Amino acid sequence: MTMASVLMVAASGLAREAIASIRETGDHQIVGVLDDDPSLHGRQVAGARVLGGIELAAQSGDKFLVCAGSGSARAAIVSRLESLGVMPERFVTHVHVSAVVGNGSTIGAGSLVLAGSVLTADVRVGRHVVMMPGVTLTHDNAVADYATFAAGVSVGGRVGIGRCAYLGMNASVRQDVHVGEQAVLGMGSVLLRDLPAGQTWVGNPARAINRADLRSDMATPQGGNAS
Repeated sequence: MTMASVLMVAASGLAREAIASIRETGDHQIVGVLDDDPSLHGRQVAGARVLGGIELAAQSGDKFLVCAGSGSARAAIVSRLESLGVMPERFVTHVHVSAVVGNGSTIGAGSLVLAGSVLTADVRVGRHVVMMPGVTLTHDNAVADYATFAAGVSVGGRVGIGRCAYLGMNASVRQDVHVGEQAVLGMGSVLLRDLPAGQTWVGNPARAINRADLRSDMATPQGGNAS
């Protein structure tokens, strides 16, 4: 099988993880990294050279994997690449060799599924979704474009995850609920009911963060306590 030559876009921590996963799985050939930060040009990211800014995509015949950690940032980069003439079919999908993709499950272009993740059955994952190690999506989940799952997230059946939503490390989601567009579920949180678009919820059971909580967190010195 011929491997696609791939440029990673965004010299991020996620790019380092993706490069390691691709090398272990052997499904693509990494040819370099694109990033708009001129201080990174010529440097190495996990052994891959930063070749220059994103505008170089217009001159490249390679394929691409966008590695910004934020879903909103990935969406902005993809929009820019498309404005440079990069068509949707030029985004690769990478699934680590140890991941399990069950019967009837689909993964959209540009998505990244890291080690130990499991899609059980009839899971629909959109474009440019990121799943960190050990994520579990169960039957009939529907994940919109640019969603991000931190390590260890577990999602019950028939759950909908909105565009650019973020689920923090080891969070869990009950079956039959919905996480709205650009919503955030904090790490370790347990979601038992619908999380509205644009809101941040934390805790067990998860609840919305209110302004008083935010003011209290900002007023507490790092490493200190409120007492």
